Amino acid sequence: MGSLFLTLEKQKLMGKTQKYYDSNPEAKARKLAYDKAYQKKNKAKVNKDRAECTKYRRANGTYGDGSNMDCSHRRGSLIMENRRINRARGGAEKR
Repeated sequence: MGSLFLTLEKQKLMGKTQKYYDSNPEAKARKLAYDKAYQKKNKAKVNKDRAECTKYRRANGTYGDGSNMDCSHRRGSLIMENRRINRARGGAEKR
């Protein structure tokens, strides 16, 4: 009875996407392969860029102070700009 209850509770909490992938194993395998490749792509570059930005922000005293200033890689150098402007660059094309 206990495992049946947990199964029913889990089904109640699952969203539409999870239900779809549970009922379509081929689609789930395709998605997992895509996710694995996506997360592997550019990992070294992204980590290096984030580390550079963190170091730059610490040096400028804006790391963790709530100033909403962000470090940006622009024209081959690092600059400080508003976080919202930096992360919105590219618009819908970036997403």
